[in-house]
Amino acid sequence: MESRAAKFPASSETSPPAHGVSLAAAFRVWLRIAALSFGGPAGQIAVMHRILVEEQRWVSESRFLHALNYCMLLPGPEAQQLATYIGWLMHRTRGGIIAGVLFILPGAVSIMALSWIYVLFGNVGIVAGLFFGLKAAVLAIVLDAVVRIGRRALRNRIMLGLAGLAFVAIYLFDVPFPLIILAAAAVGFLGVRAGLQQLRGGGHAGAAARDAGPYLLGDALPDHARPSVASSLRISAIWLALWLLPIAAILGLLGPDNVFAQLALFFSKMAMVTFGGAYAVLAYVAQQAVETYGWLKPGEMLDGLGMAESTPGPLIMVLQFVGFLAAFRDPGTLSPLVAATLGGLVATWVTFVPCFLWIFLGAPFIEVLRGNASLNGALSAVTAAVVGVILNLAVWFAIHTLFRETRDLRFGVANLDVPVLASLDPWAALLAAAAVIALFRFKLGAITVIAAAALSGVALHLIGVVG
Repeated sequence: MESRAAKFPASSETSPPAHGVSLAAAFRVWLRIAALSFGGPAGQIAVMHRILVEEQRWVSESRFLHALNYCMLLPGPEAQQLATYIGWLMHRTRGGIIAGVLFILPGAVSIMALSWIYVLFGNVGIVAGLFFGLKAAVLAIVLDAVVRIGRRALRNRIMLGLAGLAFVAIYLFDVPFPLIILAAAAVGFLGVRAGLQQLRGGGHAGAAARDAGPYLLGDALPDHARPSVASSLRISAIWLALWLLPIAAILGLLGPDNVFAQLALFFSKMAMVTFGGAYAVLAYVAQQAVETYGWLKPGEMLDGLGMAESTPGPLIMVLQFVGFLAAFRDPGTLSPLVAATLGGLVATWVTFVPCFLWIFLGAPFIEVLRGNASLNGALSAVTAAVVGVILNLAVWFAIHTLFRETRDLRFGVANLDVPVLASLDPWAALLAAAAVIALFRFKLGAITVIAAAALSGVALHLIGVVG
């Protein structure tokens, strides 16, 4: 008679990894990746690919790209979720938590420290000059993101049309970002089902997988990656409790009108709709945080993105800065800095806890759906729409970086935010042009451009031009 142990192997959470990489060794690798995670999602994914696929040879090319495709379909930062996914593949839930938390931690600490400096010394001329330069670099980097993603995603007229429609929808008609993404995903999914070859997955999904092998974890399905109803229910219960119970406690203790409750609810909603990464959702966040809630000013939003661009970790960490300023300006009975710190932590918690839920709950099912054409079609269409949304963000940044004044023009249901041409800031325009030339013509790295622009802003202050 076959033993119970033969039918039911040791728990996937306690049995040693078959590939021979200890959790301690993996910790060191993920710490290295976290320290190098500058330059936005494209650069972060490239670093992970180089270290995990080419150097460590942990996972195969096809498995890496399959995991990336799933993460690009999810709300939230795809690079952080990719780290969590591969950490989970290698070392189960503990590996996923280590990889995901380490990816977040350097940026969270850096943004918190910079936020303190910002509110304490932001009006000091040198600090103002530094952020003046950062804004110009951020504008160039967002334009670079439009071009980089557009080259990969807009391969035919249908994709160009989706990007154009997304831009018009959000720029002229203020169509909610989540609706744009859901519509694009539906077009891609149904288009592939209807036989439209132009909507089939490209970019990462269509890249040739030249697996040279051997890899520590090849294409076979690990035992712990097999989906089950019991495991799904357990994961849902744990991670939904970690996500939602703190929100319920804040609402119950402080009421829905308190700034911490508003932050918890708003950024929880963002966690469910932030498809396409930080660039794509920032226009919507900026609109709500600046115009609806009054948490910060347009220029401060640019300052926050400058912080996120110049520190390791996900760019979506800028949301911590938004939470910090929101609570700083409405501290209630707390000290403004204590309230601000708590506000930043609340925004960070409700933004990233759901990311672990999406991976631990969905990845086992995605592992058995490798190569699904309809899913790749949805991904392709979403990526095309994201290009249009990021273009809207670039235009928004350009207006608020280069011009001191703007005005609203209405044409029926359309609403156009236009600059007052006489308010053009020539030094901001000069720095932005220099940053664009450095990125596009001389191919300098984002960190180099950010550092040069920040130093230029400080220099302009010292000679009395700005600040």
